[in-house]
Amino acid sequence: MNLLHLETSPYLLQHKDNPVHWRAWNEAAFQEAKRLNKPILLSVGYTACHWCHVMAHESFENDEIARLMNEGFIPVKVDREERPDIDLIYQQALALTGQGGGWPLTMFLTPDARPFWGGTYFPPFASYGRPGLADVLISISQHWQHSPSKVGVNAEQLTEALRALSNLGQEEGAKMPDRSFQDRAAAALSEAIDREFGGFMGAPKFPQVSSLIYLWRAWRRSGAESYRQAVLKTLEGMTRGGIHDHVGGGFARYATDASWLVPHFEKMLYDNAQILELIALVWPEEKAPYLKAAAEGIVTWMTSEMASKQGGFAASQDADSEGEEGRYYVWTAQEIKEILGERAPAFMKDFSIHADGNWEEGRNILHRLNSAKIWDENHVEDLKRLSARRKTRTPPEQDGKVLADWNGMAIAALARAGWVFDRADWVVAARDAYRFVLSNMTKENRLSHSWCAGKTGSVGMIEDYAQMARAALTFHEITSEPLFLDHALVFCESAIIHHWDEKAGGFFQTPKDANDLPLRAKPYHDNATPSGNGVMAETLARLYHLTGERRWHDRATATIMAFASLLDRQYQGMTGLLAAADHLDHAMVVSVHGEPHAPDTDSLIAALLDLSLPDRIFRFIEATGPAFATVCRNQVCSAPLSSADALRSELLSDYCGA
Repeated sequence: MNLLHLETSPYLLQHKDNPVHWRAWNEAAFQEAKRLNKPILLSVGYTACHWCHVMAHESFENDEIARLMNEGFIPVKVDREERPDIDLIYQQALALTGQGGGWPLTMFLTPDARPFWGGTYFPPFASYGRPGLADVLISISQHWQHSPSKVGVNAEQLTEALRALSNLGQEEGAKMPDRSFQDRAAAALSEAIDREFGGFMGAPKFPQVSSLIYLWRAWRRSGAESYRQAVLKTLEGMTRGGIHDHVGGGFARYATDASWLVPHFEKMLYDNAQILELIALVWPEEKAPYLKAAAEGIVTWMTSEMASKQGGFAASQDADSEGEEGRYYVWTAQEIKEILGERAPAFMKDFSIHADGNWEEGRNILHRLNSAKIWDENHVEDLKRLSARRKTRTPPEQDGKVLADWNGMAIAALARAGWVFDRADWVVAARDAYRFVLSNMTKENRLSHSWCAGKTGSVGMIEDYAQMARAALTFHEITSEPLFLDHALVFCESAIIHHWDEKAGGFFQTPKDANDLPLRAKPYHDNATPSGNGVMAETLARLYHLTGERRWHDRATATIMAFASLLDRQYQGMTGLLAAADHLDHAMVVSVHGEPHAPDTDSLIAALLDLSLPDRIFRFIEATGPAFATVCRNQVCSAPLSSADALRSELLSDYCGA
């Protein structure tokens, strides 16, 4: 019997009518597996995942394959957004077998949750060069029944390797990454940039914002123009491309090609939050109209389509509508002509619209890859007319659950962008979402990871505490309200109490009272979202610079050192921890003393906001008399600076090429 109708996750509910006897991840499922001596078939996906839908339609709605699943296994379905801790463990297990990860994730486990084999998408029968799920099910079932010792050996070897990852800690000879190491890492990342289209070379092509922010930091530090151009070229390519929703705003999760033309059409809150934050970082140095338009589009999408009625931001929008990938987003040439009339020819030229289609037969993805301009304000009204027509279509489904970490990312990005672009309404929207998380997902200083349909989900992960603490510090910087600093301190203290590894250092993803997993993983690798340990290390570093309390410095150092032995080999996926190390050693605290909104105060703050300074921490201190600023770095503070020019000169004094 399928029991997913008892769940609240939109993804799990998509599968409630499958003939598969799905269970949610819970003790009852594992007890049933032990009682019947059957392996667990674990399937992990998420609502907006196109290939998850494909596998569902091909296999999980197939009566014969469902019979094989039900007879030989206890099928367990997991929403990876609701339970990223489960997903991380078994993605790591799959990687240890030498396979690439992703979703849908298909893993086979013993009744005590130890993995012994797996893969990602399987067609129902052998095709695409992949084995068919039916054959896999038969083979795994036979191995389970007739070769239990081999299965046991596989399970033990994988579990021991996973334990080694979860026990990562400071090794003898490991050291904090110095500026020389940071420079080598940045140079290697820069070499991997696609100089024609931006982004990291190859396809599919993801935004990889953590790495782009790291390169921007490296440009600011070193003055290497190639790093700056790598970031700007990527932003240009993405904004021109089909990955950018030119009509409704926001960006799709990734492009399937190297030129950013063909998106994988799902739109994720976390991608758009990170891209918005990158634009806000770049804007003071590159005030290009296309960047402002892209930022406005992201915020419009967030606030009009992703803001839930109860508060907070929803997780994602699906790639599919009416059973087809991208149907909501693409256009025929005839539609464009009907909607735009005499304006259609110019629009079709600029957005590469063809009668035979620029994607599939007769269907066009709007893009500006061949246009002379990245952005053209003359098409604003045209895009509004297309938006009105598109709203008459059946929209993609939305996954309405609210995730604390993704909301933390969106809150920080919205607030910072609102500050940089002088949009108070963006800051208000961010504050509304912040209040929702505090009111509905926080109890006795502990966060819940998810909220859906009025119910909180699993206990908070380290990413939740890290991102919400970071959001609180962003608000503290913008508003100077002490309450937000207090919140950040509480989030960090809770993370230490419940997630810190006392033996080896670093933060476990799950709290110490979590008991439904075979082990506790430590996230250190930046994937689609920044690693929990990387964000927490940066947040602890900021707390140290704001408070002067050495305990935060020591905890940030211990977090980075827990993974320092991996940096030589894996730095490309650990830019969050590298940036945290740089921030710990080289952050500058800029304090402006003055009367709120007085002209001389505003002049100093405006000078500050007119520079892109990744290592800047801002404090406003209300005081009477003429306004002045101080800049403190390496425990040494400048003399009072009373003019914008003097402040600007001091801020740039440490940077090459300034």
